[in-house]
Amino acid sequence: MAIGAQNAFVLAQSLRREHHLAVAALCMSCDAILITAGVFGLATLLARYPLAMEITRWGGVLFLVGYALLALRRAIAPHALAVAETERPLRARGTVLLATLAITLLNPHVYLDTMVLIGSVGAQQTWPAWFVAGAASASMLWFLGLAVGAARLAPLLNRPLTWRLIDVLVAGMMLRVAWSLAAPLWSAG
Repeated sequence: MAIGAQNAFVLAQSLRREHHLAVAALCMSCDAILITAGVFGLATLLARYPLAMEITRWGGVLFLVGYALLALRRAIAPHALAVAETERPLRARGTVLLATLAITLLNPHVYLDTMVLIGSVGAQQTWPAWFVAGAASASMLWFLGLAVGAARLAPLLNRPLTWRLIDVLVAGMMLRVAWSLAAPLWSAG
């Protein structure tokens, strides 16, 4: 498992203990649905319509750059230092879950990983349903482990400098992923 936009978001929510189990459950559900769709035919369908992939790619680039800028703002702004539970109000569960859906569904890497890569491998299996069950189970274990593990480590990581560093690293990761999505077009031109 690579730490991409979705995993970085789950990690940050878990460290903040801000609806982290609901976030992980939503990510698990989305992965299971996308893996199933990929294995049972959507990977082939997306390959037939390259414009859909290009729209997804550039939408993802814009989204990831925006998310990176927000993380940098949190790292620089004075309120980024208010990391204790009592100093920072929790966002509403619905707001956090909408952000989770955006991070998940507007991120082209999620589609490339789950539907295209995993989907094309799973479609070639003798028992694709078992492959889907195994891949979805691995995803569920990953997100649950990430959410619970990060939440347990939160007291050790609950320092202002740590939060600033996490936001800077998240911003860097988002910009790297955005660049990797945009770079193939710039190098081909």
